[in-house]
Amino acid sequence: MAEVMPPNMLNDRPRTPAGMLSNAEKDRLIERGFLGLYRWYTARSQETRNWNADRSFDWRSMNQNLPSELITVIQGFFAVEQYAPDFTSSLIHLVRRSHGRSHFQMRWGSEEEKHADAWENAVLFSGQRSPQWIEDYKHRLKSQTWELPFPDAIHNLVYTVFQERATQLNYLNMMKIAQGKSEKPHLKGIVDPVLAKVAQTIAVDEAAHYNFFLEGARMYLYYYPERTLEAIRNVIGMFSMPAATLIPDWREFSETVYRAGIYGPRDFNRDVMQVAFRNLGIESRKSLEEGIRKTREVPDFEGGNFATTAIWDTFDYGQVEGDVKRLHVKIEEYEKGIGFDLYDPTTFIANPAVPKSASDDGQAADD
Repeated sequence: MAEVMPPNMLNDRPRTPAGMLSNAEKDRLIERGFLGLYRWYTARSQETRNWNADRSFDWRSMNQNLPSELITVIQGFFAVEQYAPDFTSSLIHLVRRSHGRSHFQMRWGSEEEKHADAWENAVLFSGQRSPQWIEDYKHRLKSQTWELPFPDAIHNLVYTVFQERATQLNYLNMMKIAQGKSEKPHLKGIVDPVLAKVAQTIAVDEAAHYNFFLEGARMYLYYYPERTLEAIRNVIGMFSMPAATLIPDWREFSETVYRAGIYGPRDFNRDVMQVAFRNLGIESRKSLEEGIRKTREVPDFEGGNFATTAIWDTFDYGQVEGDVKRLHVKIEEYEKGIGFDLYDPTTFIANPAVPKSASDDGQAADD
């Protein structure tokens, strides 16, 4: 057939085997998923997490005798959140053509702005930093600009999954300290209900952010498994918290956070990486590395095969499919409540590239 086709048509022949989704169709399905998820997320955010950094906390009652170690930590949280405008603008620019993702980033930025204001209030009402000191410190922080850690959307999406989970963990452990539940001898007996409420409130937001980005990563993992697994491998191989190279006293902050039992390498491996892996159907970092290595040894479609086979052994594809289906059920229920289903419904389309055995027993994962 090829020899009788005009030469200009040879270049236009689809590389996608018959019955499989084209990249354009995969992109469209992911885009619709993000739009539905964004709409659902925004409604839920407005209904359940509509707090105010100034009025939602009794700042006058904050403990003004906190040890300097905790002040260093609070100051570090405040410093990281000062880059919220950079985080937001950079990510919006990267995904500006995506309605769901770009509009979510604006919503996300408005919530991160509250975090920045709340931690600044915590520094101020601790009574251990003057207003002038805070103003000078902010000026010093804002003299530098945060840049995206990766150049493409998939890598930055995956990065935010791990980063949001790590941030949530930091704030949850700060909450425990402020509740008097620290296991560190030098921090036992410290109680500050205001600080505990601040940390808990922001941690709830970070959990919501984590779940949004996780749902997005699952969609990419479902429709583009090889590219997404490669991105996950790359991200965890060079992961660091945002603004680590910009904050002038980052080393003191990170060492203090570690000594306080708030966050460290073990916490990242156990409570960040392994949690995210479990939610993404990946058994371990070792299995991820091994799966990618094996996949590279199998010729792809252009090399003569319709699809690689080793990739399906790298993670629990059935679990991921179940989670993506569950997301679409949530979106469909939301759209029915509004009336979108009558005009432009979001529907789940299975990826026919998946070997049947990989998705037969897919169940939704519990986050």
